[in-house]
Amino acid sequence: MKLAIISRPFVFHGGVETATAGLVGALVGRGHEVHLYSPFGQLPVPGAVVHRIPLPPLPSLARALWLPIAAARTVRASGYEVVQSHERTLSQDIYRAGEGCHRAYLATRRGRTRPLYHRVLQALEARIFRTTPRIVAIARRGLDEIERLYSVPPARLRVVYNGVDLERFRPDNRARYRARVLESVGAPADAWVVLFAGSGFERKGLAFLIEGFSRFRDRSSRLVVLGKGDARPYRALAERLGIAARVIWQGPRADIERWYAASDVVALPSLYEPFGNVHLEALASGVPVLASTAAGGGELIEIGRNGMLVAPADVEAIAQALERLRGEPWGKLAEAARRSAEPFTYAAQAAGFERIYAEIPIARGDFR
Repeated sequence: MKLAIISRPFVFHGGVETATAGLVGALVGRGHEVHLYSPFGQLPVPGAVVHRIPLPPLPSLARALWLPIAAARTVRASGYEVVQSHERTLSQDIYRAGEGCHRAYLATRRGRTRPLYHRVLQALEARIFRTTPRIVAIARRGLDEIERLYSVPPARLRVVYNGVDLERFRPDNRARYRARVLESVGAPADAWVVLFAGSGFERKGLAFLIEGFSRFRDRSSRLVVLGKGDARPYRALAERLGIAARVIWQGPRADIERWYAASDVVALPSLYEPFGNVHLEALASGVPVLASTAAGGGELIEIGRNGMLVAPADVEAIAQALERLRGEPWGKLAEAARRSAEPFTYAAQAAGFERIYAEIPIARGDFR
């Protein structure tokens, strides 16, 4: 099948992009002719044809408006059997809502800024949901939000979960990397390590995790923070709470599999999270996950078996969840975590989209 996929350039610290990279590779491996349309900056993708979408440097609002126009002009009349977009564009057969639903995200924000920008994104979203034959959410939670907030008929909605690289993220990395990673940051070899991994510190609940960690009784434990963002207010919070010496700041890392291997639990108490590749990567690595009930990735968590679930912004619940995980046998948690990730392969993700591709000729007819 000749496919066009519209996506932002892949970067190692972006979960949305990582999921796209794995999907493209799986589709190529299953014999599809994949044409990837992306703004400047996309590196070559083995087996795929990469096309550049002309997108000059623009402020965020202008960029949000220009991308749909530029993508439509670039992709038009190229004989594709299916056009699939992972961005807010307007000329596609399938829209993958990898960033969830902007209206639902805004409901979680305490201090809303740039009202015009948010109105534009919601208007684009409304148009996409109204006119695209198939809308793909990456978790059941996202599907329910889109159906409820935009009145999209269930017949046009599908769920396809992300895949994960089960070879890169694996439990035996712990023996290979843990000691060296802890030594490199000056952490005790026997420290119980909590890992936060994610860009967008506010949305992903870092402040609440720091406060919950400050109430955690194991004073030899460490909290490692990976990701892109302004760490200054969070460093100050850790200082005020008296735990600055136990919080390790690393920024975005390309070798994140080493940090999963060094961790005893991955904690991501997000205020809003459509899915979260971190959930899958941690579980595949044999690391239990403390997740938020506001995260699509929380659908994979079985309380006390492969992790814990907490309500968004519930500091005391975070502290109690850490205490419970600290008391569970490590081997039991690690085994259950890995098993829960194993069905989520890139091949399974590609197969999910192939089932939707087969629907597209009929789905297009609904809009004629």
